[in-house]
Amino acid sequence: MTTTVRIPTILRQYTGGAGEVRVAPAGPTVADALRALEADHPGVLARVCDERGALRRFVNLYVGEDDVRMAEGMGTKVPDGALISIIPAVAGG
Repeated sequence: MTTTVRIPTILRQYTGGAGEVRVAPAGPTVADALRALEADHPGVLARVCDERGALRRFVNLYVGEDDVRMAEGMGTKVPDGALISIIPAVAGG
């Protein structure tokens, strides 16, 4: 199984500048995909998840068009070949 992860500009320092990377997760969930991403690109996971492994408050994560917070969170299933997008929240006034 392979998955493509879209990396926001702010995290590309951990992926050698790549805007998208392919990972081969050991399991079918978002958490598995992020662990595979971390194995290949150390430093990304700590910026996306907190110390408990939960998605950070100001980070949005999508599998295809689906927000994982509206699905099963880090346990959301990722179909083979799916696109995961990491999107930092935008705030301001």
